[in-house]
Amino acid sequence: MRTVLLRRTLALALLLSAAPLATRAQTVPSATDSANIRRIYNEALAQGQSYENLRYLTGQIGARLSGSPQAAQAVQWGQTTMEKLGLDRVYLQEVMVPHWVRGKPEKASIRGDKGKGVSLNVAALGGSVGTGGKLRAGVVEVQSLAELAALPEARVKGKFVFFNRPMNPLYVETGQAYGEAGDQRRSGAAAAAKRGAVGALVRSLTLAHDDLPHTGTMSYQEGVTQVPAAALSTMGADELSQLLKADSKLTVELEMSCQTLPDVKSYNVVGEIKGSKYPDQIITVGGHLDSWDLGQGAHDDGTGCVQSMEALRLLKATGLRPERTVRAVLFMNEENGNRGGLKYAELAKASNENHLAAIESDGGGFTPRGFNIEAAPSVVRKIVAWQPLFAPYGSGLLAPGHAGTDIGPLKGQAKALVGYDCDSQRYFDIHHTAADTFDKVNRRELELGGASMAALVYLLSKYGL
Repeated sequence: MRTVLLRRTLALALLLSAAPLATRAQTVPSATDSANIRRIYNEALAQGQSYENLRYLTGQIGARLSGSPQAAQAVQWGQTTMEKLGLDRVYLQEVMVPHWVRGKPEKASIRGDKGKGVSLNVAALGGSVGTGGKLRAGVVEVQSLAELAALPEARVKGKFVFFNRPMNPLYVETGQAYGEAGDQRRSGAAAAAKRGAVGALVRSLTLAHDDLPHTGTMSYQEGVTQVPAAALSTMGADELSQLLKADSKLTVELEMSCQTLPDVKSYNVVGEIKGSKYPDQIITVGGHLDSWDLGQGAHDDGTGCVQSMEALRLLKATGLRPERTVRAVLFMNEENGNRGGLKYAELAKASNENHLAAIESDGGGFTPRGFNIEAAPSVVRKIVAWQPLFAPYGSGLLAPGHAGTDIGPLKGQAKALVGYDCDSQRYFDIHHTAADTFDKVNRRELELGGASMAALVYLLSKYGL
């Protein structure tokens, strides 16, 4: 953590030192700003609604995979909840989304020469085809796509390719480890099929050592045979690897009934407060309403949705009418297509909208740390100059970095894309698993995050970029 803090502090110092004195003077926070932000945090900590909204979303609706009945229920819930806030406008944006279904629970086992099976906990990767019954084959283990490409085709043909590269535990930022290891989940099945394999088995993307398989999206390539792909828990992956060393001729039997159905009509949910001075300048704050189907979609990304709605409620409750228009957007289909984010940007461009900034919360509802900013250096400098206002609340780490998937399509339209950054050390323990449930969310951490987002919206609305 100290390494990350030092890196961000140095980045902040360099950005501010490069800013002209006049520019810095224009962005120095005032005592009024400090007092108003204190009001935002007081309201969030004493009267915050994020936690109870999340309790309903996860407990009464649950998992919300795109195209599912639960996703449709979540759209209705989001619209109704924002209408109750008394916003100036609440509306839906139609978007066609993929409809992949898991089907019956997956089954897998390791079988040796004597035929005795050792059960494996697996989960089909999102978008995978099924096995069409029981599929049994030998296994070849690799650590990377490059290693697979270097193997003779005869070693791979007719087998499962077992991608067993773990996430790198040496990175302090766990998202960096997740991104680095993710290629085997996204592209493993297509790479395996090109070499004649019958399927792909992928080590779950987590630093935890447990028996929970982590699902996630994968993709096929046009013209390449579609073979089934499943995630193994880290304990299962370790056991398979050990047994392979003792018996290279063992087989794995896999049974999955997942399939992709025709696209389904769904919606982004949008709530809006019109700006009092510059209504044509838009600030977006959002999270994604869909989730994977194994848990309740609590941290991924129920927390981001309720924090985004709460940011608007906090402005209203404190009487801080924004000078620019502020929208809370509950995006649909981030997990397996990003159709909602693409549609939002498409409609914004078609309407020739003026987007000042977009903020996304999609890293869980853990303790706030700050914000990652994608923008021109001059814009980044203006935002990081507000650091003293966030420091008292533990969210003062403001620096260049990845903002988010849903708002990514707005790049080139918005002056700044901003990602809410919270502590990431526990996130990938539950990410995309059956353990992503409401009980893993801490009320104070969640409400502090919503207040941090509202504070940034307040400053962006007042000062612009």
